[in-house]
Amino acid sequence: MKKKNIPVEFVFQLFALIIAIIVVHAFYVSIVRPNAAEAIAAQAIEREANPDYVTERSTWVLIKDMEQEACFVLMFWALAIMGYKTKTILDERALLDVDLIPIAEGMRILPEDTREFARQVQALPDAGQKMLLPRALLNALRRFSTTRNIQDVATSSNTILESEADRLESELSMIRYISWAIPSIGFIGTVRGIGEALAQADKAVKGDITGVTQSLGVAFNSTFIALLISIFLMFLVYQLQLLQERLVFDSQIYIDDKLIRHMKSD
Repeated sequence: MKKKNIPVEFVFQLFALIIAIIVVHAFYVSIVRPNAAEAIAAQAIEREANPDYVTERSTWVLIKDMEQEACFVLMFWALAIMGYKTKTILDERALLDVDLIPIAEGMRILPEDTREFARQVQALPDAGQKMLLPRALLNALRRFSTTRNIQDVATSSNTILESEADRLESELSMIRYISWAIPSIGFIGTVRGIGEALAQADKAVKGDITGVTQSLGVAFNSTFIALLISIFLMFLVYQLQLLQERLVFDSQIYIDDKLIRHMKSD
């Protein structure tokens, strides 16, 4: 029975999520919430001593609630996933600077020569052979050996690169989902805060608006933080997407310049 291996990227994402939860929660428990409680208490004392006191906006109070904590967990998880994908793309781009098929200017590749050139690509480590450029080069060489048709080689190479572009695009779906989920969590905080404020409306009618203002603070703070994080993540997503598109485009140029233009079918 064939053994099924768990993808390395899935394991990385799982552990990245677990670590993000542990680290962020520990930071909140040990630093954020104690400082926020201290800031709220100090502001309450100031308000009692000075009726004209204007409450200052504390960063600790701004990020203290569970919705903001969840947003930061998702943010660091998304950053870890993007870091992994960025490293993978940079490793792939490094092969663009390597002369995988050393061909002198003016030299021609005949269908009979493809096996020797394929051996040079196959000499790469297993991890290297799984990358886009070696796979596309090997496909082009094998196709040329089989069909002896240069146009068919070019078409096949374009198909592989287009498929890779679609695969890279689909792999961004998790990051895009996280970027969408973060504002949604912020809106959940808004609904929760407004609900708590409405529950304390009777106290506000009697003149005690402290609870209402704190609940409304939860509502607006959670949305504010969530939108900021979402804007930041979406910027990085588009930068990563641009990096992926450039990899596919530059790989196409590499194959055309280093291989296809040297082919001769006769």
